[in-house]
Amino acid sequence: MRIRPRRNRANSSVRGMVRETRISLEQLVYPLFLLEDRNAVQPILSMPGISRFGLEKLMVEVDECMNAGVTNFILFPAVDEKYKDKYASYSLDASNFYLTAIRELKKRFPEAIFISDVALDPYSSDGHDGLVIDNQIVNDETLPILSAMAVAQAEAGFDIIGPSDMMDGRVGEIRDALDDQGFVNVGIMSYTAKYASAFYGPFREALDSAPKSGDKKTYQMDYANSKEALREAELDEEEGADFLMVKPALCYLDVIRDLSNYSSLPIAAYNVSGEYAMLKAAAERGWIDYDKAMPEMLTSIARSGASVILTYFAKEYAQKFHSRS
Repeated sequence: MRIRPRRNRANSSVRGMVRETRISLEQLVYPLFLLEDRNAVQPILSMPGISRFGLEKLMVEVDECMNAGVTNFILFPAVDEKYKDKYASYSLDASNFYLTAIRELKKRFPEAIFISDVALDPYSSDGHDGLVIDNQIVNDETLPILSAMAVAQAEAGFDIIGPSDMMDGRVGEIRDALDDQGFVNVGIMSYTAKYASAFYGPFREALDSAPKSGDKKTYQMDYANSKEALREAELDEEEGADFLMVKPALCYLDVIRDLSNYSSLPIAAYNVSGEYAMLKAAAERGWIDYDKAMPEMLTSIARSGASVILTYFAKEYAQKFHSRS
């Protein structure tokens, strides 16, 4: 045989030379959970190795990540019930702990990139991403709240706004609101294809943000659909998105590939809490080799076309596989 593909697999040096997909730390985004109590640390039982942090402890976590080479973060607030109301009013309070935290984080780590979360559910007494009126999650009435939230976050110092709510038209409304207030250089990472998934459970535990009634299937996408993601991508591009995100990642690698082929915008993929928890649980039981499975998982997401990966593995991946020694 003159043609032998195995020649390019003969040893680790050759395999490394011809490797098609590589993970760089620059493309990883590490999700962080923020508490109001500045000195608190609360481990998340369903996500071993991940905790909720008060700002002082979060500063230490970010510093460790930066030293390991992870410089991109997305920040989620765990809001006490006492601050929640129907209109997510606390999200617009300039003194709330989420906006206060980003001001201090940007002063301490000006070179880091911080992505926000724009949705009502962390602050809503109903637990939905949109405004609930007469037991309906209403779309158009939600948009002004989301826009005001995005402006407040940009004013506080977030580099990129992350609308995760899946309301129709919200990217355009947020882009207009940001531009009107002079934040023309603040980007939008749109949750373009956010599916109604069973893999969000540990995240909702971390933020205590599950809906008080009903579910999110009238605004998050049906997991059986892929062409619908292309329609959402087209709309988000027209409305001014700078990134298109697919969430979750592993069960939607085909959607990541479709969007990567369809759009010239960077495609982000969220390697979500349930995906993290499954691998951690299997590894703890000795059913899978964690140090081999984790980079394989991340590589599969990049190979499918994601240029940005939001993942709870980011810090560990950097420390294990990108040592700066």
